[in-house]
Amino acid sequence: MPRVIATICARGGSKALPGKNLRPLAGKPLIVHTIEHALACRVIDGVFVSTDDEQIAEVAQRAGAQVPYLRPAELATDEAPKLPAIGHLVAHLERSGMSVDTVVDLQPTSPLRRPEDIEAALALLDDADLVVSVTEPSHNPYYTLAEADAEGRLQLSKPAGFARRQDAPAVWGLNGSIYVWRRAALTKAIAEGFWSVRAKPYAMPTTSARTPAPPASSR
Repeated sequence: MPRVIATICARGGSKALPGKNLRPLAGKPLIVHTIEHALACRVIDGVFVSTDDEQIAEVAQRAGAQVPYLRPAELATDEAPKLPAIGHLVAHLERSGMSVDTVVDLQPTSPLRRPEDIEAALALLDDADLVVSVTEPSHNPYYTLAEADAEGRLQLSKPAGFARRQDAPAVWGLNGSIYVWRRAALTKAIAEGFWSVRAKPYAMPTTSARTPAPPASSR
């Protein structure tokens, strides 16, 4: 039977904040909050952590996640993109006999999401390849977001002549919390890029957001 699994990618190395995935937050290591969110979702059949760090693996297993192996070094560098690490984990599970239909990737640096957010994002996957969590940004490229031209003069990023912000198209910022993938779409994105698949937004309040990161950045 096809399964819905949660993947959590957590490298041991971090230049910006060393040891961030194990740093305490509200009495628990940071990664444990995300593991507990996934375990609380009734529709998720298994929670799997991809890490290159033995201490992270030990903490994750104690929290109830499965850690099938330590991630190969080439998939855990600062330059390594994240999607191949997810694909590597899913392929390992499939080789062991598991049939994976949907992959819910959760970043451990988003401890304020709720299990209900994950379930709501999963419910939106019916007509999309990917559901990604978003928040409303503070600036709109059609109205207030500007960039400098070749001569250094500011211009609207997407000039369209809107007189009021309310008239401008709605835009979203990826908040890095939840990515719900169809299995085939994950393979396509690894080969052709994150934006090569049909993506759909799941809007979250800004209080649940984290500092945005590129969709395919390594974790």
